[in-house]
Amino acid sequence: MSGLTRGESVAVIADARLTGIDRHDPFGDDPVDLHLAGGIVTDIAPAGALPRRGAVVSADGGFAMPGLWDHHVHTVQWAMLAQREPLLPAESAAHAITIMAHAPLLPDGRRVGSGFRDALWPDSPTRAALDAATGGIPTYMINADVHSVWLNSAAFAREGIAPTEDGILREGPAFEVSRRLNAVDPLVGDQLVDQALRRAAERGVVGITDMDMAWNAEAWHRRLGGQKPLTRVRFAVYPDLLERALAEGWSTGDSVDPEGLVQMGPLKVISDGSLGTRTAACSHGYAGDPHNHGVLTVPADELVRLLTRAAGGGIASAVHAIGDIANSAVLDAFATSGAWGTIEHAQLVAHRDFVRFARLDVGASVQPEHALDDRDLSDREWADQTAMSYPLRSLHDAGANLLFGSDAPVAVLDPWAAISAAVTRTRDGRAPWHPEEAVSAGVALAASTERGSQSGFALEPGDTADVIVTEYDPLADPARLRDMPVSATVVAGRIAHLS
Repeated sequence: MSGLTRGESVAVIADARLTGIDRHDPFGDDPVDLHLAGGIVTDIAPAGALPRRGAVVSADGGFAMPGLWDHHVHTVQWAMLAQREPLLPAESAAHAITIMAHAPLLPDGRRVGSGFRDALWPDSPTRAALDAATGGIPTYMINADVHSVWLNSAAFAREGIAPTEDGILREGPAFEVSRRLNAVDPLVGDQLVDQALRRAAERGVVGITDMDMAWNAEAWHRRLGGQKPLTRVRFAVYPDLLERALAEGWSTGDSVDPEGLVQMGPLKVISDGSLGTRTAACSHGYAGDPHNHGVLTVPADELVRLLTRAAGGGIASAVHAIGDIANSAVLDAFATSGAWGTIEHAQLVAHRDFVRFARLDVGASVQPEHALDDRDLSDREWADQTAMSYPLRSLHDAGANLLFGSDAPVAVLDPWAAISAAVTRTRDGRAPWHPEEAVSAGVALAASTERGSQSGFALEPGDTADVIVTEYDPLADPARLRDMPVSATVVAGRIAHLS
């Protein structure tokens, strides 16, 4: 497209076509030039109508549109996948053990795998079986939903944690082990994060919400190293660090860098468990276990206190809620506290609560790929639930603002996968799963931008110069969405990716 390199400023994106819902421009399918300056789209004009001064990127007739966001990323854990043994192929506990027994050792002498989904396995994990295959090498296996970790005895000993009979740690103890595994040498971790963000830019990602369980203000300041960022970041803080954030004067929107691309984001609270670990708080019991309704991990009064405290300090809230009981409780807490922000996941929602998202102006930060990952599990475990699972269309029709993400590493960080899942409700040739909950491509694309589905999806003069160029019009053919080629990604007027 040009001789420009990553990080260079762009003055013109030439010979592009426009797409998007709610367009007000007069250009139709005619080629246009986008003129950029000061991190803003200053003008859109017919191709060649205005002088092309400065650095030019030719779109070669591709489609220019707003850059895409992933609104839920566990950044370090996602980046660390490059060093961890993939366990998604494991079809049983025995198969997972075989994979880990042959996994390469990390430099610190541990074996770490990630991504297993045991809920549909024909056998159950046990510590004894894992010990027999892995011996004295500390071995850790992280569930795809990150809400449980399977360890051998050597790993329990290394962490100083009393071993469980099955070798499984769930919820809080599992999160603690993940935090320890993620606490690698910053020189290594930061390099992996940079590499992962470069790959994300290749898919049109201009921004992420970082949900790492760490003091992220310091981490992002270190990663920037005085350089101008090429990804926008909103980083979360967890309850154990909320008082530190308030004491240091952090509010949502405060910046790490002079340009304001890396900012303080929300307070992140985890209010219940997960479907895969069978700990999401639900009104009806799980299949074969009628007394198991999951867990609410934060008492109602404590949740209100946290949200009120954050709101009083100018910090938004992002609250994990998967089961219908959890979603209702979190909406109650938003209403009582006057806080603002999002519910993360909203995988099982009572019918009465759809409209409450809109009335309370609580965004629904959802991950459409999870619906396809969990379709068989949902059909089994939530068969008796009266609430609706993965209700994208119902939330949208009720007026909720949808914000799409991946929850990486739980799902692949690729906005086109999320968009495709939301529009088609299928992949791999299977019949669509609950197609009545599909949304249009225009809604899905808007939900993958910074402001969400209520913002529309079209470029106009005055917009932030976060622009991507794709080979095809994403509104034209749903079959092409998942593998959409992205030829250019521009963030604040600078090149983040150029093919």
